[in-house]
Amino acid sequence: MAYETLHKRLRGPIIANLTKDLGIKNPNALPRLEKVVVNVGINKSKMDSKETQEYISDCLAIITGQRPVKTKTRKAISNFKTREGMVVGTMVTLRGKKMEEFLDRLLSYSLPRIRDFRGLPSKLDGKGNYAIGIRDHSIFPEVPAPDAKQIFGLQIQLTTTAKNDTEAMALLKQIGVPFRPDKKAEDDARKAAAAPKPKVEEAASKTVEKKEDASVEETEENPDTN
Repeated sequence: MAYETLHKRLRGPIIANLTKDLGIKNPNALPRLEKVVVNVGINKSKMDSKETQEYISDCLAIITGQRPVKTKTRKAISNFKTREGMVVGTMVTLRGKKMEEFLDRLLSYSLPRIRDFRGLPSKLDGKGNYAIGIRDHSIFPEVPAPDAKQIFGLQIQLTTTAKNDTEAMALLKQIGVPFRPDKKAEDDARKAAAAPKPKVEEAASKTVEKKEDASVEETEENPDTN
């Protein structure tokens, strides 16, 4: 069976499933993805050099297929040791087909490369948006293997048009976001697996013994007269 891209699924089976799950008949009223923002915070102590910032920008461009922009402070804050115009991050805003292609690669290829991956947390922000934190950017296969000092983390913000978290959760599940299993359901499954299994053979043998004992007693009470 040929792989169906997210671009096609968003315009086919996902619409049909959301209509059924949410009970919204108007396709234009269904929740949809609005944009995806990929952001990297610049740590002054570790990422202050121009070479490091340029490396981060190049990696984001390879990962997202779009050149990132630098985010700067608007005013100086002495408590945070920042000055006006200081670079504090690098970000890319994706929309349309580039957004869909990035999510397709993220869900199908990149997240499964995380060691001991058990799913993503299912907590949204209360307004239908979802954030994914990545500690190691090298999970993206497009990026060449970096040195240990070059590894950086990034945040992926999914913004939807959903009115609430319920609608957004339904959309994200249809898209294929691998959420972590519910803790209660997981605990119940573990208890069921750890519970001792009934000994069917022993129970069956006891049943046979009871039947044999009953037949012996019946024979003693009603001996054969022949």
